Amino acid sequence: MQLGMIGLGRMGGNIVRRLVGKGHECVVFDQNADAVKGLAGERIAGASGLADLVKKLAKPRAVWVMLPAGEITEKTVNELASLMEAGDTIIDGGNAFFQDDVRRGQALKTKGIHYIDCGTSGGVWGLERGYCMMIGGDKEAVDRLDPIFKALAPGAGTIPKTPRREKRDPRVEQGYLHCGPVGSGHFVKMVHNGIEYGLMQAYAEGFDILQKVNAKHIPEERRYDLDLADIAEVWRRGSVVSSWLLDLTSSALAEDPALSKYSGFVEDSGEGRWTVNAAVEEAVPADVLAAALFARFRSRDKDGTANKLLSAMRHAFGGHVEPKK
Repeated sequence: MQLGMIGLGRMGGNIVRRLVGKGHECVVFDQNADAVKGLAGERIAGASGLADLVKKLAKPRAVWVMLPAGEITEKTVNELASLMEAGDTIIDGGNAFFQDDVRRGQALKTKGIHYIDCGTSGGVWGLERGYCMMIGGDKEAVDRLDPIFKALAPGAGTIPKTPRREKRDPRVEQGYLHCGPVGSGHFVKMVHNGIEYGLMQAYAEGFDILQKVNAKHIPEERRYDLDLADIAEVWRRGSVVSSWLLDLTSSALAEDPALSKYSGFVEDSGEGRWTVNAAVEEAVPADVLAAALFARFRSRDKDGTANKLLSAMRHAFGGHVEPKK
């Protein structure tokens, strides 16, 4: 099958490589001409722009947009819509806001162009492991592009079958799901990433406690000099808190136990905020997810305004003095 790909960054380029490795063909474009040139080859044709990319695709066309959420994706989808025809399909595989998908889907429907939102999880490991995909859009368009999604998905692998799933969608066991109409794919991916924030924060706080049990203010008989890399590794093997995130944690600690490469500044890419906003709209308590999001905000306060103010208040009401550095 043939697919157009716009955006050849960390995930877009690997999606193309995985598809070609499974026998599909791609036409690719990126603002960075070197990225296009470096990827073009057998079953991969480079394009000089969006118009050239659309021209090189056989009808009905399918174009996957793998760009950051926001203005650049909006502009690209609008330009593609002006170049494509009824029966063609635009897929947004980035981390767009699901309400933007609903709006775009409605606008493109008037032109007869299908719109699919595909929440894509797998990061830089996707080329090897495959991508877990949460897909929103019309059944007709999603079913037509099933060979693309199947090629990108991880497959069943060695994960044991879940009992009593015999009458359910078998694609789910391959690692991809048609969630529902336009917007539903990115909504599910949004909540997925919100949960990811909470899991990461729980691991981070837990390992911080493990490390600081050896602090000088802890009574000597209760100080433990623990090896965090070994703890992460043993938890990976049979523990109820094992996960891929813990696998990555173990690898990072084994390579650099002091984590000296990192500053502690933790960015958020939007989905955590959107998940918390959705929880507010639905009146769903989401204490852990909200706290994890706010912890990321706190990590960026390099001037320490909030912490400095807390210290000032403690001094004002109780005469508490900061410990000497």
